[in-house]
Amino acid sequence: MTDFRKAITERVLVLDGAMGTLLQERCLPPGGCPEEMNRVAPDAVTGIHAEYAAAGADILVANSFGGNRAKLAHYGLDSAVDELNRRAVELARKAGGNQLFIGGSVGPTGRFVEPVGDAGFDEMVDIFAEQISALAGAGADLISFETFLDIRELRAGVIACRDVCDLPIVAQMTFDDAGRTVLGTPPIAAAVTLDALQVDVIGTNCGLGIDGIHDVLAQMRLGTSRPLISQANAGLPILKDGQTIFPGTPEEMTAYHERLIALGVRIIGGCCGTTPEHVRAMRAALDHFPHDWTPPARRGFLSSRSAVTEFGGEAPCVLIGERINPTGKKGYTQELLSGKTAYIRREATAQLAAGAQLLDVNCGAPGVDEVAALERAVFAVSGACTAPLVIDTSDPAALERALKATDGKVLINSVTGEAKSLERILPLARRYGAAVIGLTLDEKGIPATAEGRVKVASKILDAALAVGLPPQDLVIDCLTLTVSAEQQRALETLRALRLVRDDLGLATALGVSNISFGLPSRPVLSSAFFAMALEAGLKAAIINPKDERMMDVYRSALVLLCQDVRAEDYIAHYAEQTVVTAPAVGGQESHLDISQRLAAAIVAGDSEGIVALVKDAVEEGLDVMTISNEGLLPGLEEVGRRFAANRIFLPQVMQAAETMQAAFGYIKENFAGESGPSLGRILMATVEGDIHDIGKNIVCTLLENHGFEVIDLGKNVPSARILEVALEMKVDAVGLSALMTTTLQQMDVTLGKLRDAGIKVFTMVGGAVVTQDYADSIGADIYARDALEAVVKVKAVLGH
Repeated sequence: MTDFRKAITERVLVLDGAMGTLLQERCLPPGGCPEEMNRVAPDAVTGIHAEYAAAGADILVANSFGGNRAKLAHYGLDSAVDELNRRAVELARKAGGNQLFIGGSVGPTGRFVEPVGDAGFDEMVDIFAEQISALAGAGADLISFETFLDIRELRAGVIACRDVCDLPIVAQMTFDDAGRTVLGTPPIAAAVTLDALQVDVIGTNCGLGIDGIHDVLAQMRLGTSRPLISQANAGLPILKDGQTIFPGTPEEMTAYHERLIALGVRIIGGCCGTTPEHVRAMRAALDHFPHDWTPPARRGFLSSRSAVTEFGGEAPCVLIGERINPTGKKGYTQELLSGKTAYIRREATAQLAAGAQLLDVNCGAPGVDEVAALERAVFAVSGACTAPLVIDTSDPAALERALKATDGKVLINSVTGEAKSLERILPLARRYGAAVIGLTLDEKGIPATAEGRVKVASKILDAALAVGLPPQDLVIDCLTLTVSAEQQRALETLRALRLVRDDLGLATALGVSNISFGLPSRPVLSSAFFAMALEAGLKAAIINPKDERMMDVYRSALVLLCQDVRAEDYIAHYAEQTVVTAPAVGGQESHLDISQRLAAAIVAGDSEGIVALVKDAVEEGLDVMTISNEGLLPGLEEVGRRFAANRIFLPQVMQAAETMQAAFGYIKENFAGESGPSLGRILMATVEGDIHDIGKNIVCTLLENHGFEVIDLGKNVPSARILEVALEMKVDAVGLSALMTTTLQQMDVTLGKLRDAGIKVFTMVGGAVVTQDYADSIGADIYARDALEAVVKVKAVLGH
């Protein structure tokens, strides 16, 4: 059989369609474990594979999607990971023989990675390694990650796969109709992060029909030159005659073939609702289109969970905020020693507001546990803002812990030309999908000439290429030396910038302000040097973005270098500005009253400082209701507005919720009976047959924060149990969640039983596969697309 990696360069491959819905039709009992069918109904599983093979599929995906121990534990099968996954591959191989590729399907665990969830990164790697070892051991030809919502969880899965085998990797995330994952990751950020991990194929499955999938893939193409995969649903589910169906016809599923192939899609398959008939149509449609494709040139990007920054190449110089660094900052050093992060979060947001695009994070100070501090800092910055990070440490252990904590593709600051540094740092960059800054110094120190520095840069480049890093992920720091000591060195640095650009074709970086150390009026000299470096091709500048003189030079230089087209950014900043002053440092909230400071703390997710603010409010004479209604809740409402405007995303919402819980926890502990009446009693449950409860848990948390009493029945809850508790507890509302298309019908069943019993409550439904049309068809009073929308609609219905 042709090698998979070679095959996708030669032709567009057809991947099979849905497994779960067909199993449900043939043998899977309600609430049953699909992977257990590999053991108890192997003929049914093989039969489905055989139908897809006969329809023309090139790839059969094994029935192992939920085969990790976290998922299997819900069915008491966590000890059967090896058996069920091996059987999955064997059954697919039995149907496809050696003529077809067999993909080992790997789905999410149903948990979020910390700090959003409770799962540790290493724990996730271990869970996936166990499953993938079984799939690879059974002879899978590739590993297919499917339907992931959390980019950190998918990173853990890819790293686990690389640890246990060298099989090709297909990595897919699921996006909503707004073009983001549940945790706020847009397609381009997912593509950049996965590209850096060097998976073989990147794409998306589930959640959307073929038109929506095409739009997602078009965005992914902007961030990667790798082959893409398309696995659309057969339309969005609707309820017809009591059955959940997918309306997309085989012909509709092929309508985007030409556009998909033009994007570089090299695998086309189907997800929920697709059948052998859909696959047969996909196979036939490919005969009408050429299969050749030339990958676009690779570009340099960095990413966070929810944003992307381009660097190098034709992109303008990016600004790296330097202020999250304890050097000369006694207050920050003290926070690091005490395990606090207020300064980090404050400086992160302030530097972004001032114009930084990347944030350097450094926690190295005497007495500080840098390993723990750097992880904590990464969590804090990622929770406070969306900027990609620069991890600044010389400690490999701290670096690795920080790389595990990141949400995307970061820049490591830094590696040197010393053998010891190259051996320690570059493999970590490759393993965790990071770019790296290379300092032009080695065992002999800093070369005096530009040519000497280029020679060290070339050595670093060779070492990076040897471990598998592409040249676009290497940024060379030509080193800024103070002119007060060695005046000639400034010119050598500028020459080195040009030589690295022209001779090696690499992007360059500088810590610009070092040039003026020891001289008066440092901003004057630093800004002049900055302008010269920008003209010499500087692509990444580590500066204080709050220094307006430096920012004036930067904005002006981009215009003069024709990198600010039509001077749009320059005009936007200066058009109505008559006097330019540096923003104040510190004391940003001193003008706010206590209620406003409480609200600001909720928005900022300041779980460390919120209790102290509540105490201050009590000392100022505010009662508990005033603290809640005029301070805490307005803050949470502002979080909702920012979320709705795509200014913040679910991780920030959850951080705000944790801060709210800290405040309410203190109030309940110290002011029993004064917290005010409940706004209503809400019963929440994930319907029978569905073991996913992440979204439901988030809704529960936010409802409680807004003053509702929540009764959470958990997941896989039978309709009879929901009915029983609703009657017993006299609830005001019932909220139902479903993530799986195979469990949608249970929503209809449960709502029917509530109506038949005459329970006078309103019903709310939501979940990844639920739509407004579906909610209307089953008679639900409310459909909520996300947790904050659920809160708003519940409050409106109950008159709050």
